[in-house]
Amino acid sequence: MSFTYVVKEGVSGFRRTKLASFTSVTALVISVLLIGLMARVGYNAYQVVHTLKQSIEVEVFLLDVSDNRTGRIESDLQAYPIVTSAEYVSKQDAERIFREEFGTEGESLADLNFLPASFRLQLSPEATAAEIRQMVNEIEQFQGVDEVVFNQQLLETLEERLEVLVVAGTGIGLLILFTAVVLVFNTIRLTIYAKRNIIRTMKLVGATNSFIRRPFLLEGFLQGGLAAIIAIGLHWIIFELIIPYYIPQFGVLAWPFDRWYYLIGAMLALSFIMGLWGSRWATRKFISQSTIG
Repeated sequence: MSFTYVVKEGVSGFRRTKLASFTSVTALVISVLLIGLMARVGYNAYQVVHTLKQSIEVEVFLLDVSDNRTGRIESDLQAYPIVTSAEYVSKQDAERIFREEFGTEGESLADLNFLPASFRLQLSPEATAAEIRQMVNEIEQFQGVDEVVFNQQLLETLEERLEVLVVAGTGIGLLILFTAVVLVFNTIRLTIYAKRNIIRTMKLVGATNSFIRRPFLLEGFLQGGLAAIIAIGLHWIIFELIIPYYIPQFGVLAWPFDRWYYLIGAMLALSFIMGLWGSRWATRKFISQSTIG
């Protein structure tokens, strides 16, 4: 009887406050959809930055030093945790690369012996500009090292853009979530007000606050579930149909961690939690009162 009552009363809340329920479900749909959009776009933006950071090289140009000293420098370079590989480019290799890159202009130069030997360092994508700058300062002090070159400005720009994206996305996401929860709260409050006489009577005959709350918690939970289904459907339509059709150069943006169920599961859980949280907030605030005016 208790379970049947909870389900019946939880569903009836949609009928009693149709406009408010529609508003809260719509707000949840928009919130969950926007969070999903930001998560997917943000993940792909992070992947782009990650790829660009992998393309950044640090070149360590050497003076004319012995083979033993060159080997020692190579060992010291590879000892840095952020260095994934150190490729040695001899003077002969530097000359060949120069001629390949400059074509006929490079071939017109008979003597390219001035080109120094060097190491090309590939760095971990997780390395920060500060870590690289510190490493470069230390390498410049190595005996036999002439100059160290890397595109510090590009790396710092990428990090700044990514930081802005994360901060802005987090702030907007929290604001959206709070707004949706407030709307769910308001819907449940209106439902409680519409049933205030019934609730007052139930209290008089000994019903506990916990028992009275359950239908309203179910209503919020159902609102979250309905919103999740709609938001996930819209998300699929946007990314799998609309974007590839109207912006084919984008193709299909990758799912976070290359698996669809991570984001879909997060959207589903988030919607349920927001619906349940908003309803729990309202029921604790209003049903716990001794009278409902």
